[in-house]
Amino acid sequence: MNPKSNKTFITACGADVSAAADFLSQGEVVAIPTETVYGLACNAFDEQAVGEVFRLKNRPFFDPLIVHVASMERVMDVVEELPDVARKLMDAFWPGPLTLLLPKKSTVPDMVTSGLGTVAVRMPSHPLTQELLNALDFPLAAPSANPFGYVSPTTSGHVLGHFDGQIPYVLDGGACRVGIESTIVGFTDGDAIVYRLGGISLESLNEVVSGCELELMQSSIPSAPGMLKSHYAPRTPLTIQSLEEFKSGHHMGSTAFISFKDAFEMDGVDVFVLSPLSDPSEAARNLFKVMRQVDSGNYDRIVAEKLPEIGLCRAINDRLFRASTHLE
Repeated sequence: MNPKSNKTFITACGADVSAAADFLSQGEVVAIPTETVYGLACNAFDEQAVGEVFRLKNRPFFDPLIVHVASMERVMDVVEELPDVARKLMDAFWPGPLTLLLPKKSTVPDMVTSGLGTVAVRMPSHPLTQELLNALDFPLAAPSANPFGYVSPTTSGHVLGHFDGQIPYVLDGGACRVGIESTIVGFTDGDAIVYRLGGISLESLNEVVSGCELELMQSSIPSAPGMLKSHYAPRTPLTIQSLEEFKSGHHMGSTAFISFKDAFEMDGVDVFVLSPLSDPSEAARNLFKVMRQVDSGNYDRIVAEKLPEIGLCRAINDRLFRASTHLE
């Protein structure tokens, strides 16, 4: 048994980077802000600390973690080689919401990568976490700071709601700017392959590396983080419909409808709008916050509108599909 499993803490929350760094250097787990979502972070080279992250999240060990680095130069602390196409993407999008799957060094514990030969690595752009990473002499392994499978956290309050008393510190960086997880890109024979849609759109990737292939895995045995068929899910049953289908249907019980841009009135239905201005970035930023809000509202069901399959809307649709209760 992991000896840390019985530890309890008085969890502090603040913007003290030195305090967060001290806890991490002692082998503890700390919640950190990124531009995407909050992460549950530990020393990526400390297998015991990595095991504690899995335990806290109740995350299966076959689901790999993302490693966060301070700079492009520090990538080589965890990676054996860097393809030219990966360098192009790093130059264009780092720091930012892009994760790259690259051949791992033996110094990265197999637990981090779930025994795979590749490591998922990114350089986050949140200023507090950049300061933290630069204060450490090791990278951070950090999945989202929520119980496994539940809606990802975008505020420190979300994190405290799950882990108050279980971790020593939450580094509070405010609400996450992007609000959905990073895009994950891997490489085969010099070609870039998108394995998870996220904060960098497919269109933006193709402006830098033309011909990016889309290979969204929905697997019970993932080869990259966040690829399980069921993920990001509220406890209330969620289904996906077009706005037209929903308005023309007959609805029993109380329903929360998550709309992209349109507010409307319907008996027995509360409407939650992601972006009144039809801005995909705003919709992405609000998605998990709204999902958590409606999940706490004692509704019989949640219905989410399917968005147009363009730009960041693709990533929002992906999260909604994985959160839905009607999976193929």
